Amino acid sequence: MTAQPHSKYPHLFTPLDLGFTQLKNRALMGSMHTGLEEVEGGFERLAAYFAERARGGVGMMITGGISPNEEGGMGSEMSTPKHAQEHRQVTEAVHGVDPNIKICMQILHAGPLAHTPKLVGPSAVRSRLSKLVPNALDEAGVQKQINDHVQCAKMAKLAGYDGVEIIGSAGYLLSTFLVEKTNQREDQWGGNYENRMRFPLEIMRRCRAEVGPNFILIFRIAAMDMLQGGMSWDEVVLLAKEMEKAGATIISTHFTWHESAVPTIATMVPRAAFSGVTGRLRKELNIPCITSNRINMPDVAETVLASGEADIVSMARPMLADAELVKKAFEGREDEINTCIACNQACLDHSFEGKEVSCLVNPRACHETVLNYEPSQAPKKIAVVGAGPAGLAYATVAAERGHSVSLFDVGIEIGGQFNLAKQVPGKEEFYETLRYYARMLEVNQVNLHLNTRVSANDLQQGGYDHVVVATGITPRVPDIEGIDHSKVVSYIDVIRGNVEVGKIVAVMGAGGIGFDVTELIMHSGVSAAMDKEVFAREWGVDFKNHPRGGVTGVVPHIVVAERQVYLLQRKSTPVGRGLGKTTGWTHRMSLAKRGVQMINGVEYHRIDDQGLHISIDGQPQVLEVDTVIVCAGQTPARGLFDELAGSGIATSLIGGAFEAAELDAKAAIKQASYLAAAV
Repeated sequence: MTAQPHSKYPHLFTPLDLGFTQLKNRALMGSMHTGLEEVEGGFERLAAYFAERARGGVGMMITGGISPNEEGGMGSEMSTPKHAQEHRQVTEAVHGVDPNIKICMQILHAGPLAHTPKLVGPSAVRSRLSKLVPNALDEAGVQKQINDHVQCAKMAKLAGYDGVEIIGSAGYLLSTFLVEKTNQREDQWGGNYENRMRFPLEIMRRCRAEVGPNFILIFRIAAMDMLQGGMSWDEVVLLAKEMEKAGATIISTHFTWHESAVPTIATMVPRAAFSGVTGRLRKELNIPCITSNRINMPDVAETVLASGEADIVSMARPMLADAELVKKAFEGREDEINTCIACNQACLDHSFEGKEVSCLVNPRACHETVLNYEPSQAPKKIAVVGAGPAGLAYATVAAERGHSVSLFDVGIEIGGQFNLAKQVPGKEEFYETLRYYARMLEVNQVNLHLNTRVSANDLQQGGYDHVVVATGITPRVPDIEGIDHSKVVSYIDVIRGNVEVGKIVAVMGAGGIGFDVTELIMHSGVSAAMDKEVFAREWGVDFKNHPRGGVTGVVPHIVVAERQVYLLQRKSTPVGRGLGKTTGWTHRMSLAKRGVQMINGVEYHRIDDQGLHISIDGQPQVLEVDTVIVCAGQTPARGLFDELAGSGIATSLIGGAFEAAELDAKAAIKQASYLAAAV
């Protein structure tokens, strides 16, 4: 009997025949480096991590990048039977859940981006992101790298993987052979394009010869590398076609090199912004194509597949955020999906900083053996005061475990500071987190009391076994002469639209809030995150004509607000240095393009009718501004906690009320989740 198509997601849940095997659906958990491969007990944790996502219904998954050799620079290597034996914990865990789920290992040779003095490249051309110049490979070195990739694929098969993904994008080794600026060779591995693509093609041919016909080989291609002078469309198509001939089972499209000046994964990027590029390439090939980037909900995946833009949809970070994303979609529980908001704070930022990866909205990600929400053996009556991210996380986890939880907030809606963040252009995804928590409050039967201020006496009279104070922060008011001047407004009033902002503005404080407020007041028109064409214009991408790299010769066009803004900070470090490693540069570039003057080393003196009096490097000056927006940090709102001291009620302090140096939803949700798991 033929299986009936899924009523809501017929394309997403249609199997895909690869000839020698079949994928159960079109949902792929794409590659993400977790950092677990290098820690003690890491493979046991990896096994639990992948097994949980296998139970979540995904059709295929790809591991984080594994080096074929020492010079590959990934920290974790696959080159010996001993390595293969370690990885068996992962493959057996996945296949133990469902033998029909495919798991492939990504072979990643970082090339000029490797953090090792042994780094190599086709030529001695330093990456803009590295301090080290790669060692140019001689003929013997080229052959060694090819042989090491083949050995890596062979060991992956021995480890029980269903296939491998060979990454040929992002500025890693294989992609540097393809582009003229990084491949300046004059031998058979350089010069014309046919020679430049010889290296990755030879790797594919020899891998196929080694592993045989019944093993998945995926090649990840830079379908649009976002480099000035990068690969042309014809070169992309030719490489993909030759990869098909060389034995690739699937082509996976990737977008951008790490050193590109175009964001592709940040929350400011529209959903499925690049899938159309995959769709064009798919028409040229006879093998399946994977598309990726900013596809974070099942309806987006279904639309991409239904429009013929891909055969498989990769959702990597979304499956960090919710291991059961695919299962919830299948069961019609989309409103229970904990959506990836593309903040990158606990995943990619951690990865590039050498930390263990997790997820801001799901601290259990990569910590499945450490953080679990087991049913409580002694259910308590718990009051949580404050429905910001910390309070929401605590309340929902505690209630899930069987505690009776009442959640109080003085506001008319849940969310706390997230209700401010969601107003900022480019941060619309924050609505999804609040939708998720609202549903979890219902599912776990939390007693929600909005527009309610509770006192210490109320809590003492309520018969609670435990009180959790998550009352957040109070904006800090700096001790500056004239801080009460009519020109001065708080960032909260600006974001809420309670005050009018003038034409010439000083923003005091260049942390995350300062950047957000500046983005808001400088923005006009449709948010780029909500419109692919607006995004393409602002960042100089030509999806229609696809010049070299998709960007060569394209001039970004931004509608600059009729407003002059100074973004000021006391610290002498560069403005924005404290922002996230993988997305901070996008915020700095966005504001710089709009003419914002970012000034560090500022000393504030006073505010009066003339404006804001400051000194920069000891030189006094006056900024003749109409408005001064104060984003000068926060102080914990601990009044209720202090009132409860000595009451005899067990009390916890979490979130901004616990630590308010900088608004930090990642720390708040993590802290709340761990405490609620232990109560």
